[in-house]
Amino acid sequence: MMAAEDIKDLVVIEKASVQEVFLHRPTLDGILEQIRAKALSIVPDLSTATGRKNIASVAYNVAKAKTYMDDLAKERVAELKDLPKQIDESRRYMRDFLDSLKDEVRQPLTEWEEEQARLEAERKAAEEAAALAAKIEADHELALLMDREWEREREEQRQTAIRAQQEREAEIARQAAEQARIEAEQRAEAERKAAAQREIDARLAAERAEQERLAAEQRARDAEARAIREKEEAEERARQAAIKAEEDARLAAERAAAAERQRQENERLAAEAEQRRREADKEHRAAINREALADIQKLGIPEDLAKGIIAAIARGLVRHITINY
Repeated sequence: MMAAEDIKDLVVIEKASVQEVFLHRPTLDGILEQIRAKALSIVPDLSTATGRKNIASVAYNVAKAKTYMDDLAKERVAELKDLPKQIDESRRYMRDFLDSLKDEVRQPLTEWEEEQARLEAERKAAEEAAALAAKIEADHELALLMDREWEREREEQRQTAIRAQQEREAEIARQAAEQARIEAEQRAEAERKAAAQREIDARLAAERAEQERLAAEQRARDAEARAIREKEEAEERARQAAIKAEEDARLAAERAAAAERQRQENERLAAEAEQRRREADKEHRAAINREALADIQKLGIPEDLAKGIIAAIARGLVRHITINY
């Protein structure tokens, strides 16, 4: 049997030949077939841990071979910009091939692991079923015990309920008697308080009646005093009004007499002023007439004839001639 770690020796590719490997499919197929032959040359031994570990190691080295070759191809693609499509196609082909080879190499281990998982699941299921059956049996026994215990407890509860009912009835009777006694005492106490309250109410009513009588008498005295006071005040107001009216009448008579005296004085003064005016006017006219008479006489006209001419002019009997007084 070939050691698993020798698989990497089949994947050594010179950097100068990377382009030839990935551009010449037969060359790539030759390398891949070598890896395949090397990987499948290992007889899988699933009976021991070492054998199972050896299978996993071979599959892991196949994956490492894929990574190694893929990295070489990527480096070459980076160097050869003109051939990326062809190299990438070879890379995809290589990856798919080695992924398939990895799965093919690991298939026995995968199937064994799946079988072990199935067996483990069956074992757990069997254990769980046995545990469930045992639990069901135990639960059944427990249920029988609990049923008998429940019957015993139910009888005890029934007896306890009977005793409790009797105790409740006795307590109810005792409470009823006690309540009757308390109610009788309360009624007696209420009647005593009611009688005392009625006595208090009667005394308060008598006191209120006396207070109201005294208040009524006081209101009557106050009303009488108020009536006397109002009558005296009315009489005083009437006396004062009479005095004021008499005084007003006296003052009015005095003002009327004074006004009459003033009117008479004003008439007298006006008459005297008018008399003085007329006398002054008469004197003024006489002076003008004497001056006119003197001037006419200077013309050789006799005094009597001159007086007649002046009198005719003064009365307006001579047209177009007036005397300027």
